[in-house]
Amino acid sequence: MNQPVDQQVDGLIRFRLDLGYDGTRYAGFAKQRRLATVQSELLTALTTVFGESKNDFFMRVAGRTDAGVHALGQVAHIDLSREQLKRIGRGKSLAVRLNSLLPSDIRVYSIAEAPAGFDARFSATYRRYRYRIGDAKAFISPLEARFTLWLDFALDTDAMQRAADGLIGLHDFATFCKPREGATTIRELREITVGRDPDGVVTVQLQADAFCHNMVRSIVGALIRVGGGRAEPADVLRILGLKSRVEAYKVVAAHGLTLIEIGYPEQSEMAGQAEKARNMRSLDEN
Repeated sequence: MNQPVDQQVDGLIRFRLDLGYDGTRYAGFAKQRRLATVQSELLTALTTVFGESKNDFFMRVAGRTDAGVHALGQVAHIDLSREQLKRIGRGKSLAVRLNSLLPSDIRVYSIAEAPAGFDARFSATYRRYRYRIGDAKAFISPLEARFTLWLDFALDTDAMQRAADGLIGLHDFATFCKPREGATTIRELREITVGRDPDGVVTVQLQADAFCHNMVRSIVGALIRVGGGRAEPADVLRILGLKSRVEAYKVVAAHGLTLIEIGYPEQSEMAGQAEKARNMRSLDEN
């Protein structure tokens, strides 16, 4: 990702973008060479409006979703010069103009000047994801097929919730994460709920300060094993304590996962939260 920019020194103005997308045909959010990604589509639209940018408008995103993962509540920021802003002109709002240039499976809900100290990634205090599972008890809707993992056996959601309860708190989630060099696997999982929608589809919602790579889908994979009677809730807690991926459960398919919300503090706390989030996590924190 791009390094932070001192907007006062560089004379740039930061804007917050709220957006959503159907991730089915994208190789994730982050730009990749010769692959269709959400960021690449956004940069193409922004370049049409503001002209070329060697630094990709210093874009930073709250959650770098993987290939096939969807978003309803994604947040990003960009930094624009006053010269670039002069290109907007009058007429349609910037969000409307960007949407006219974007494919229909990406929508910008709003774009507005960000408060002082705002950083889409580091100012965030939590991320919330939802995973949809259609088991043998659920109504199978073809309209939801691309957003739901379909199983041919029934799940015990009470057992899944008991397993989920043991994961709440500040832990090293290395068992459930794909390691990345220089990145910590310590996270605070604040909430995880398992329930059924009126159509019988099982939904797992998770909220944490942040999630490491593959963490949500690995946890859901473990809960499915419990719900299907192939593991006990105590087994999930046991492998959490291993702090190693050697016995991790299956990472479930991406298409059932949606990023639904990013949380931020009060405006006066934006910069402080960003500074705190940049520091490496530790299990010794209070």
